[in-house]
Order: sequence, then structure tokens, then C-alpha cells
Amino acid sequence: MQALASTVNRDPTAPHYMFQDDPYLTPRTSAEFFALMFFLSSIFLSSTEIILPLPGVWQNDCCVSVLQCLMPETMELCIEEVSEAALLERIMLRKVKAAVDMYDQLLQAGTTVSPDASNDLLDLICLYGDRDPVQDDKPEAEDVEVQEEGRRRKGRLRRASDLVRIVWRENNNAERIFNLLPERDTRAYSALIRGMVKYGAHVKAFNTYTDMLNNRLTADVHTFNALISAAPEVRERYTEKWDLIVDLLNQMNEQKVKPNLLTFNALLKALRRCGSLARAQSLHTLSEMKAMGIAPSLASFDHVLGIFYKADSRGPYINNLIDQVIHAILNVALTLFSLPVNFFSSAMRICLDTKDIEAAYKVHDLLRVGENWRMLGDSFQQSIYYGRMFNLLCMMEHIDVVLKWYKELIPSLYYPNPQGMRDLLQALDTDNRLDMIPQIWKDIRRMGHDNKSDLVDELLSLMARDKHSPEIQESFAVCALDVKSLYEQGQGARMALEWTATAMTNITSVLLAAQKKQQAWDMLKLFKTKNRVPSEELMEEFLASIKSSNDPQHAMELVQISASFCLPSTPKLAERVLQAFELSEEQKSQLKSASEVKSNTESRT
Repeated sequence: MQALASTVNRDPTAPHYMFQDDPYLTPRTSAEFFALMFFLSSIFLSSTEIILPLPGVWQNDCCVSVLQCLMPETMELCIEEVSEAALLERIMLRKVKAAVDMYDQLLQAGTTVSPDASNDLLDLICLYGDRDPVQDDKPEAEDVEVQEEGRRRKGRLRRASDLVRIVWRENNNAERIFNLLPERDTRAYSALIRGMVKYGAHVKAFNTYTDMLNNRLTADVHTFNALISAAPEVRERYTEKWDLIVDLLNQMNEQKVKPNLLTFNALLKALRRCGSLARAQSLHTLSEMKAMGIAPSLASFDHVLGIFYKADSRGPYINNLIDQVIHAILNVALTLFSLPVNFFSSAMRICLDTKDIEAAYKVHDLLRVGENWRMLGDSFQQSIYYGRMFNLLCMMEHIDVVLKWYKELIPSLYYPNPQGMRDLLQALDTDNRLDMIPQIWKDIRRMGHDNKSDLVDELLSLMARDKHSPEIQESFAVCALDVKSLYEQGQGARMALEWTATAMTNITSVLLAAQKKQQAWDMLKLFKTKNRVPSEELMEEFLASIKSSNDPQHAMELVQISASFCLPSTPKLAERVLQAFELSEEQKSQLKSASEVKSNTESRT
């Protein structure tokens, strides 16, 4: 299958591969795309919740040859008696509570549990925070309350994924079983410390490490990695955080523990919390990695990017450093696929902020190497990445290049938001390609953004601003009438667009430029119906159109409409009509009456 896939290229006009099984469900808008992603995720979670506990129900005995690697895992408990084998079975199936209960039953029966089994149980408890691994995405109420209190205490918002994080409880089963162990070796201490760090008990983790040293035990590299990552959480000042990290590194050297790639990644991650010290120390860390023969991973460079780049940092010096980091990534990353899912979106954000289109192209080339595209993350991360890239393209590239990327990315990889379509309109305006607005409007409607008033106003203002060839003006008029139909659908429809004077003026101007006089007059009468006041510039456009057709009756009507709106330019408009057209005495009298009504209104005001 991989050999066959290598012979074809991706079809940019086709939907995403995850939607090709059911073309009826292929999303047409960004809202439908995210709704379907949530739907597919819910199906996966629900099916996992059903299939894993009941694997026997889904077995097919008609298979001629059973492939064990493709069969569902056995999740049912087979050993019921109280024994160490039953304990190991529950540990293997990751049933935390059942394993703890079996361990307690063994102790109550006077059975001695082997050190390996005890350590396996301790590893399991510390891995899942003394909870059974959940199959769905619903947090327990108690966890949410604890995390909400922490969020309010820190005074900042956190993502929903942070709110469901399990916290380390006082005197939980991990601590209890650890205290029951007859002999506590390095493995037991390491499991407990790593569990405490993972679930937020940072101070307790360092206290446990001190107790480990007092018992004349040496920590392994995994223990030091956890402590280094927790060091910024137990100190306030930047210098104190760094001093604690240096102390841990010295202890590693004294205990002859060789650091690995995860050690340096934990160090770089901790440096992101060390303020002004981070930049110099991060470069020393990379040099140390090179001296030890450890190649930095993309996660390492992701932390370096976070250290050197700050949203409020600008200037050639910062841009030069960021450019060097990006180029360093590109030189070594072609063979590395293990990286955080936000690496590409973070790198593209830096390219966007520094307006470095060349670096953006290199980052995107890196994404397309091998299977790096798998590391882009979920649909939300993909949308963020491609949104930033498309925004940068609209700002920095020629419109022909922008349109090429537009056809390649949309909608197979990216459903642009209203801001993305607004960036595209501005790119069309910059390169004087407004003739493509009607085509872009069709895409806006297809993507479900035609109910965004700001985007619609931007599109109308671009069409009404300048004069173009008759062919372009005709296409603009068709587009304007389509927009007008959306406004006329009313509040009960899906499109909740409300008439504004600006939108009505722009639509009328487009219709006048396309010689759609009757539709333009209908729009002018709509001003009165919607209690909106036309601009004086629009009245001038109407007068110019009436002059070209030499229609004195419409000129008289225009003056009367201007007087009904009490426009200040009504007397001048009446005078210009009197000079431009041959009017009867009755028409001249009507013009004089309209001007007098306007003058009387101004005097009363």
C-alpha cells in the first residue's frame, strides 16, 4: 500500500481522507468540519468504551487464520482467587483499583508479595495517579473543583485539558503501599517521585528525593529528569530556579548518572521558566549536548524557540536569533519524527510575527518530509498552523502565489475562518485583482462565512470603491444582488445579517456602476423603509447616472428623496438639477418647494 501511495499525489480538490468513506458527510463549512471531528472522536471513545470491556462479543470464529495482533485485547479478569498471579493480571490489564484491592487482600491473608510485583503495582498507581484510566473525556467533579481553585488562585485561564488533570492526593495508595514495602529500592523511589511530579506534588517529590539520599540510595536518570522539570515549580526567583537545576546536575555527576536526551529536554523546558538566564544557558546546554554526542530532537529546538522568542520581543537581534534556530532545526530534523504536536504551529507563529516568508517555506518543507505531517497534531492544531501560514502568504506573497496555495490547501487541508478570508480579500486589493471577488464570494458562501457582517462589509466596500470594466462591474452587480438576498432573508433565517447604511450604500453604488438602475432605485427606496440615511456621495452618483440617461423625472424624484432625508446638500442638488435638465414650470416649482422645505427644516433646527 505504501508503494502504491508513493506513485500518486494528493488531490487538493478532494476532501480530507478521513471523510472519504462517506461522501454524504463531507463537510462544506468550517463549522461542519469541527462538528464532524467532534462526532468522529465521540464515536471512537464510545466504541472503545464498549469493545474493550467486552472483547469476546466481537470475536469472529469464522476466520480461517487468526492474526493475534489484529484481535481485540482481552480485558476480562480470568484469575479470581487471591494470589500474586491475580495481582499481576490486574496490573497487566491496568485495573488500578482492582490491583490495589488484590494487594490488600494478599497482605491480609499473610501472603508475601514479591518485590517485583510490588514495584509493578507502584509503577501502575503512580502512572495513573491512583485512578483507573478513563475511556472517555469526562472529568470527575472533584478534580474539576480542585483545578478550578488552582486556576482562580493563579489568576489566569487554562485550557480545558488542564482542568481535567488529576492531582496528587495526600496519603493516597501510592504513598501507603510505598510505606508498606519491606525494602524500598531505587525503583520504588523513582516511581513515587515521578508520580508526584506528574500530578503536581513538586515539593513532596523533592522531600522524597531527600529521604532517598538519606537512605543511601542513588537515583536513576528518570528520577533526575522528573526533578529537573519540577525545579521551576519549587522556587520563586529565576536565579534560585537555575541554582536548583545546577545542583541537580552536579548530583547526577557525583552519582555517575549519565544524562540522556530527555534530561536535556527537561532542562530546556525548565529554562523557559528562568527569565533572562534562559538564553545564555540554553546555548550552553546545546553545546553540552554536542560534546556528549547527544543530538537534539525537535522537541529540544521547540524549547529553544520558546526561550528565545517572546511575543513582546521585536528587533533585528531577536529576528536573527530566531532565524538561526529555525535553520538549525532544518539542518537536523529531516530524520527525526518525535516532536511535540505544537511545534509546527509555534514555528509558523514565529514566522508570521517576524514576517519571514522564507523561513515559513522551510518549516512547511520540513512538514512534508516523510511522515512528519503526522506530527502536526489534531484538527485544531492543523487549523492553527495553516491559518498562520495562509495569513503570512497573504501579507508577503504575490496574489498568484497566494491563489496557488489557496487552491492547494482549501478545503482538503484547511477550512479558513473569516479572518483568513478577509486576509485573502486584502491580498486581492493589494495586487489589484478585485475581479476575483465574485469567485471568492462563492467560496465564502460555501464555507458558511456569509453571515459574518464584518467580512461582508469588507467585500462590498472593495467592490464599490473603484470603477472597473463593464464585464467586471456586471459580475460585481450579480455578487451584490446575491448579498442583498441574504439581508432580505430576515432574522428568522440562518443568516442573521442586519441592514446597515454602509452595506446599503455599497450595494447601491455597485448596481449604479453596472447600470442596474432599477435595482439601484429599489435600494434607494429601501433606505427609507429601513430608517437609514444615504450619503451625499451616493446622491451624487445617482445624479451622474441620471444625467447620462437624461431623465428629468428621476432627477426630480432624487431631489424629493434627498429632501425627505433632510440632507444638507438638498438645495445644491436641486440647483444642479435645474441647471442640467430642461424642466417645466411645474417641475421648477417642485424643486423650489423641496429646497424651501429643507431650508425651513434647517432654520427650525
